[in-house]
Amino acid sequence: MTVEVGLTFGVEEEFALVDASGALADAPGVAVSAHRLVGDSATKEISTSQLEMVSLICDSLAMVRSQLDLLRRTAVQAAAEHGCRVLAAGTHPFSSWHDQRMTPGETYDLLVSRWGLLARQQLITAQHVHVGVPADLAIPVLDRLGPDLPLLLAMSASSPFWEGEDTGYASYRSMWFSRWPIVGTLPVLGTREAYDSLVESLIATGIAESSSRLYWDARPSEKFPTVEVRVADTMPLVDDAVLHAALVRSLVRVAARSAHTPPVRTELVPAARWRAARFGLTDSLLDTRTGSLVPAADGVHDLLGRLREDLEDLGDWDEVSGLAGQLLARGTSSERQRAVAREGTLTDVVDALVAELGAS
Repeated sequence: MTVEVGLTFGVEEEFALVDASGALADAPGVAVSAHRLVGDSATKEISTSQLEMVSLICDSLAMVRSQLDLLRRTAVQAAAEHGCRVLAAGTHPFSSWHDQRMTPGETYDLLVSRWGLLARQQLITAQHVHVGVPADLAIPVLDRLGPDLPLLLAMSASSPFWEGEDTGYASYRSMWFSRWPIVGTLPVLGTREAYDSLVESLIATGIAESSSRLYWDARPSEKFPTVEVRVADTMPLVDDAVLHAALVRSLVRVAARSAHTPPVRTELVPAARWRAARFGLTDSLLDTRTGSLVPAADGVHDLLGRLREDLEDLGDWDEVSGLAGQLLARGTSSERQRAVAREGTLTDVVDALVAELGAS
């Protein structure tokens, strides 16, 4: 494996901003305040009720945790300056897109011009992980990541509610976003030339103005020598966010090591992705390697087993295996949100999510 793979990585987290009632807040000033505190680590998002925080380039799991702690505290501080709170989940439990305002600017105007109502309804938030990968290895790595992305989605699920309804999904965010034709798992492409040809066709036919507007679950970065994995919901607990980042980095490193072996067939990945979104970790998941259903916990343990050697090489095994065990014991955010809703209201769910992020 090329030594540069996975030496550095970073995390982007999108958050929702809520007012004292728990509803989404029209608060464009929060991004301005956050930028004042941490510079370009804070950015605007498509809605004035959203905020994105971007870590520095990290070289260890400890640095990722430190960055997430800092940026989450910064987001909370900036929001408080505007009478708001910060919500970390893939969807807001009850606010409607009808009541939100698009962030002014050419970038978002172009999205609305191209995608119409889909862009205006883009009231979802996610976690993205960038892993350092040389350009010549990016496509071979992506060709081998697809079969494991559904499990990462199941482990991150935090969006069971949409506009006041229990959707029946653990990650409704991923289903809502799947209405876009440039979302989901890339096909196996084999070469960078094949990827570039696909991108050129999509740009030429008006689907996007650049590869940065193609929102696949994993993609090469347009700006950096990284592979970006975009499959996860935003998670309220920093432990779960750290676990996800660690698993993504290790999966990329292991994929790079197997770059010269045939990739796993990916025909079942869309079905596995749907089942992961539907059930999270509460039911069996589709194993894309065997084509059979397996208990979710078994899928997690199998993944850890395949990554153990790499995680031990990184010095991350004890922390990652411990965090995975905690996740299996406590359940995903989706499960916890539903438990709160059974005993109370969706406003209580918002308060619980805000408290979980504050506990980070």
